[in-house]
Amino acid sequence: MEIAAITTDMYIVFFLLGLAVFLFVTDLLRVDLVGWLMMVLLPLSGVITAEEATAGLSSNAVVSIIAVMIIGAGLNKTGVMNIAAAQIIKVAGRSENRIMTVVSVTVAIISSFMQNIGAAALFMPATIRISKQLHIPVSRILMPMGFCAIIGGCLTLVGSSPLIMLNDLTEGWWLNNGVTVGGAPFKSFGLLSVTPIGFALLVTALIYFIVFGKKVLPVGECSLDDNNMDKRLHEIYGSEVGQGYEVDIPRFYPNHTLGELKVRPKYHVTVVGIAKQNGFKKNLSPQVDSCVEAGDTLWMVGSEKNVARLAEEQGWLVKPEYDVFASENYPDESGVIEGVIIPHSNLSQHTMEELKFRRLYHINPLAIVRGDEIIMDAINVTKLQQGDTILMQGQWKQFRLLADQLDIVFLSEFENEELKPERTISALFFLGLALFLALIVGVKLSIALLTGALGMIIARIIPADRAYAAVDWRTVFLLSGLIPLGTAFETTGTAAYIAESVLGMVGDPSPLMLMLIISILASFFSLIASNVGATVLMIPLAMNMAVSVGSDPMIAALVVAVSASNTFILPTHQVNAMIMRPGGYKTKDYMKAGLGMTFLYTAVLMLCLKFYFGV
Repeated sequence: MEIAAITTDMYIVFFLLGLAVFLFVTDLLRVDLVGWLMMVLLPLSGVITAEEATAGLSSNAVVSIIAVMIIGAGLNKTGVMNIAAAQIIKVAGRSENRIMTVVSVTVAIISSFMQNIGAAALFMPATIRISKQLHIPVSRILMPMGFCAIIGGCLTLVGSSPLIMLNDLTEGWWLNNGVTVGGAPFKSFGLLSVTPIGFALLVTALIYFIVFGKKVLPVGECSLDDNNMDKRLHEIYGSEVGQGYEVDIPRFYPNHTLGELKVRPKYHVTVVGIAKQNGFKKNLSPQVDSCVEAGDTLWMVGSEKNVARLAEEQGWLVKPEYDVFASENYPDESGVIEGVIIPHSNLSQHTMEELKFRRLYHINPLAIVRGDEIIMDAINVTKLQQGDTILMQGQWKQFRLLADQLDIVFLSEFENEELKPERTISALFFLGLALFLALIVGVKLSIALLTGALGMIIARIIPADRAYAAVDWRTVFLLSGLIPLGTAFETTGTAAYIAESVLGMVGDPSPLMLMLIISILASFFSLIASNVGATVLMIPLAMNMAVSVGSDPMIAALVVAVSASNTFILPTHQVNAMIMRPGGYKTKDYMKAGLGMTFLYTAVLMLCLKFYFGV
């Protein structure tokens, strides 16, 4: 095989590639800025044109990501993702490994018939909600989900771009080189031809994360602040007001009202929820006459010392984490907030008792701050004054009602958006429309998804401003900068030079060794350039090399298409780039977890070739 001479443009591309990898590994520059840097340096060096450098901003992949983020935000607005999260928890329970497995398998199956970036993006809000609700660090779930979304593309022939292109590229080679294989007629791959390999890879990935997940995944922090109390408020009121706890009442406990127990005046603890009948009946704004009975579960807010003293004296059990009130304690559902009584307020000179505050608004006052004094003992009978700050706990929808009816100013914005469950059918319709256009009609994925996203906005499921805010522009610029780097890698002949040099050095390897070399090359090119570019480049080369060693060229082409999804070491794949920010990952996290996954992926692929395809 004659190898082309190396050129100046190739040297420049090698240098810029090395610079990008160095910046990724060392974290000297934020990853999205590395992409931006490549977008600037490539045209300045003259390797590619300005049009090619900015083409990534309008590429099918980037536009698809923007659209699917908007669609995901629209689905989240209707509460669809809340329902999906609840169903997963119902099936998987509270085990981290079971949650990871169910989420990853679900996304992998969805990824088998639609683009993996779309499957991962649509399911990411539900995954984040699950991790917050169960106090599992999101970094423990998102990376396995992302890896399995990529692998899920190998379950069918329509799951990833390289596999979609496989039959067309192999048929083109066969028409020109069929004589080298005895003139046999071309036989295309079927929809499920790749399924045994994809299934083996998916099972391997799940076992890998179940066995080694705690070692290779970053520990991270649960994105839920300590029991749903804002950090700033905790610093101000933590020593007095404390935070939330869930407490079980033993079976032998005699019935008492909260007034009889003197929970607030005696212990400076506020009961904000009482659950009865194993959690089927919940009161989220209990009053002094609310009854505490044997078998109840209480949700209370107070300092750790005071809650422990109350529990010890009453014989109650403080639970290590939320269980019964887990969904109510979710940041999108409830929280703690400050409200200030403004001049001439209709609250002024009235007590909470007179206003029937809890009974009417279902909000729990925790403390009244007047100057330097924090009042907790007699909140209900203290006359409110202009300038008082009330610290309150409750559901966000109740705070909105309070803001509409009383003259009070909240010192921070509400944590959640007001859901629109009545728009659920409309949101699902536009999601279905996008999938129908892409999968059935054959409309280009970016246009199909943009249609769905536009429908979400026009139908007022999500405001236009909120749609723009839903887009993670860091991910957009990271991918937009890597796409022209891949273009330069291919157009300058750098990729072909590397492939031809490596294949030229191996001489006459055994068929299985050749497949291993082809797999490594395809994975490398997909990692630093694009899986589509790597597939277009490598399939003809791989098929020619397979013929030269007496192996099946169609199997060599299949190896290229499957290996193009072996992109776990760097956050350059679209899915890895998308989950990087929500998961709080750094490049070293991908290298730590991705190195083992890359090795296992290659090993399992080789085993499938040997024992299933008989290579």
